Amino acid sequence: MKNNYPGENFIGSSNPFSSFWMAGYECTDHLNAFGHRVDFINTTGHLQLLEEDYGQLSQFSITTVREGIRWSMVEKTPYHYDWSTVLFMLEKGKEMGIQQVWDLCHFGFPDDLTPLHPMFARRFSALCRAFVQFYRSFDPHGSLIVTPINEVSFLSWLGGDARGTAPYCNHNGWEVKYGLMKAYIEGVAALREEDPTIRILTTEPLVNMVPPLNATMEDIERAKLFNEYQYQAVDMLCGRICPELGGKPEYLDILGFNYYYNNQWIIDDWQFLPWLNEEPDHRWVPLRQSLITAYERYQKPIAITETSHPQEDRPKWMKYVAEEVKAVLKQGIPLWGVCIYPIIDRPDWDHLTPWHNAGLWDVELKEGEPPARVLYEPFAKALLDAQKQIANAKRHTGLKPAMAVAQNFNYLSKTITWIITTRLHQALMQVETVK
Repeated sequence: MKNNYPGENFIGSSNPFSSFWMAGYECTDHLNAFGHRVDFINTTGHLQLLEEDYGQLSQFSITTVREGIRWSMVEKTPYHYDWSTVLFMLEKGKEMGIQQVWDLCHFGFPDDLTPLHPMFARRFSALCRAFVQFYRSFDPHGSLIVTPINEVSFLSWLGGDARGTAPYCNHNGWEVKYGLMKAYIEGVAALREEDPTIRILTTEPLVNMVPPLNATMEDIERAKLFNEYQYQAVDMLCGRICPELGGKPEYLDILGFNYYYNNQWIIDDWQFLPWLNEEPDHRWVPLRQSLITAYERYQKPIAITETSHPQEDRPKWMKYVAEEVKAVLKQGIPLWGVCIYPIIDRPDWDHLTPWHNAGLWDVELKEGEPPARVLYEPFAKALLDAQKQIANAKRHTGLKPAMAVAQNFNYLSKTITWIITTRLHQALMQVETVK
């Protein structure tokens, strides 16, 4: 089949993920609707069972995972950082051959900050700089992929309009989004100053908001406007809007999208469009179409950075996602990976019960022990089937060896330049020390 898009055939765009299928571990550390700090890396037992969790991925050939540093835990006092837990995770990842993609802010920030605080951006950029320095002291030259702030669009709604987290506002969604993106952009600048080879992965919700049936022209225009809002965060990052924030096209490397069964709804009444679409609704947009639209807008490689479904429909959802991914790949679009999120089940944020039964592994709760992992076999079978389908699709859209070499050249040259510069700087520092 002839490709309609440049796909992966553009120079300087090598896929940095070690596996197409990825695992996402719930790592939120935010203040919930009741003002209580949650810490899901511990609630789910992931930190305690890290070796077991990573080991179980091998049966699905998953070697790339999404993890979070938990900003609120790392920076207990301003500009002082405790990297001990992150170091433990890095060491275990290296030992077990797991590539970790890091979220620096996954909804949570220190107690004394909100996105509306005048020092928020400065504190976040300092965190970014400190993280790179710490990370490179552990792994000087390996590939590093970072999501500075997870789901800016959702977080700005949750904290700015729905009063679901700090700063617990109503009608301040734009102000919260602006504050988050100011920090995001300054954070990327700091990351790149420390290490130009870092890849930036966005993780924004991919949604479809539709007018009611028998809609007026005003309803239709409002739905179009609301759909456009989903791109505001990435447009800011690229400098397309709010150029005073300092966004640049080169700050966007990989377009990550979070997509769930309830990502399409009717404006005003918030009713979800049923994703199975058994009674055809012309307002429903297939996932493939949404991904293609986003790719055409930014012309950057894409990834599905979160997807899952609760309870017994997990296998059907995985089958649906696989069909949509296969269709996108056949179009020659560079879709670089799919992340099952959460890979381990999680409870509700606000009430901490019930658990969602949304992971590849459910849990068995035992008092005084980390939650035991219970593989949900129907989901596991559906994932293995999906992996076979996608592997076949990728074989039919693969790169020629010569093109693969060309594709990697730009990234490799930047990496080599950075390594030489770093080592030269270290040598000069040693000379100064001897003097």
